[in-house]
Amino acid sequence: MFTVGITGTNGKTTVTTLLHQIWQFAGWDSGLIGTVHTQINNEILPSIHTTPEAAPLQALLATMKERHMRAVAMEVSSHALELDRVKGSHFNVAGFTNLTQDHLDFHGDMESYFKAKTRLFKYGFSEEAFINIDDSYGLRLADSIEIPAIKISRKGRADWYFEEIINFGAATEVKIRGNQGQLIEGKTNLIGDYNLDNLLMAVAIAVRSGVDPIEISANLHLYTGAPGRLERIDLGQKFSAFVDYAHTPDAVKNVLNTSRSLCKGKLIAVLGCGGDRDRSKRPLMGQALVSADLPIFTSDNPRSEDPKAILDEMTKGISHNGKVIVDRREAIAYAVKMAEPGDVIAILGKGHETGQEIAGVKHPFDDRKVLAESIAGKK
Repeated sequence: MFTVGITGTNGKTTVTTLLHQIWQFAGWDSGLIGTVHTQINNEILPSIHTTPEAAPLQALLATMKERHMRAVAMEVSSHALELDRVKGSHFNVAGFTNLTQDHLDFHGDMESYFKAKTRLFKYGFSEEAFINIDDSYGLRLADSIEIPAIKISRKGRADWYFEEIINFGAATEVKIRGNQGQLIEGKTNLIGDYNLDNLLMAVAIAVRSGVDPIEISANLHLYTGAPGRLERIDLGQKFSAFVDYAHTPDAVKNVLNTSRSLCKGKLIAVLGCGGDRDRSKRPLMGQALVSADLPIFTSDNPRSEDPKAILDEMTKGISHNGKVIVDRREAIAYAVKMAEPGDVIAILGKGHETGQEIAGVKHPFDDRKVLAESIAGKK
C-alpha cells in the first residue's frame, strides 16, 4: 500500500480526507484513519483517537491490506509519536502542515512539541517529506531533515505552489504547478486560505502516489474536505452559518478571517475552551474571538473543570462587547437570534463532535444539529 502520514497542529483531518477523496474519485481502493472516523473505501468505522493505539493500528492496516487497498492516508498526532503508537509503521510520504500553540499541557513547551513532530521525518519511518514552508516551523523542518523534502507554498515559489488564485466568493479558481511541471487547474469549493494550503498538500501527495494530474483537475470541484471543518448549515436562511473544529488560537483567527471575507453584515462567533487541557491558550483563544463583531463566550467540553472558571480565564483582561453564556445550546440559540440578513455565524471548537463532556458525563451534543434546530426555530 502507498501509505501517507500527515502531522501538524491544524489541517491533518482535511488533508487526509482530501487525499482519500482524490483516490476514491480516481477509482482507487483506499483507506483513511483519523479524528472524525476511519474508512475502508466507503465503510465507516468509529475513531477513538486521532491516531489509534499501536496494536489496533496494525490490525487496521492489516485489514486494509487484506482488502487490497491501494493507498492509505492517516493522521499522525504528536501524542501518537511520543507514545509510540506508530512505532513499526512505515510511510512512503510524511506531510507537515503547520505548528501553532496546542497540547502544551502534554508537551510542556513549543520546542518539545516541535521535536515530537520531527520524529516522523526520519529514515526508517518515512521515505519522503512534503512540507508547508509558509509555516516557520515547516521551513525549519525542511532545512534540517535527512529524508528528501518536497516544499509546498501558497505564498511563494516552491516545489509545489499556486501559479494563480482567483477568488469568486463561493468558489476559487486555482492553477497548481508541480515540481516536474505538472499543472492542476480548475475550481474548488473549499473556503479559506488555510484550506488552499490543505488542498495543495493533498494534490501534491496524490500526484506522488500515482494519480494523474488530469484526473485531479477534472474532479477538483467535487472535493469537499472534512466534516465539521467550515461546514455550512443551510436551511434557506438569509444569513450564513458555519460549524468549524477550530480549537487553537491560530485556527480561530484563520476561520474568523475567512468568515469575515464572506460577510456582508456582522460576524457572530461562538467559542469555548476545553477543560483539563492546555490552560495557557485560553486567554489567547479569547483574544482571537473578540475580532468578531459579536463574540459569544461559552462552554466547550469542560470535563472535570468548572465551566465558569474556564470562561473567566478566557475573558480575563479582555475588553469586548460580546456575551458570556455558559450553556452552549443557549449560546448558539442567542447567535441565531441576533443574526440578520447578510450576517455570518461561526460556531467554533467542536466541529464534527457529537458529544459534550461535563463533569465526567458525555451528553449528546452536535453543533451542526443544534445550530440547524435553532435556525429552523427562528424561521
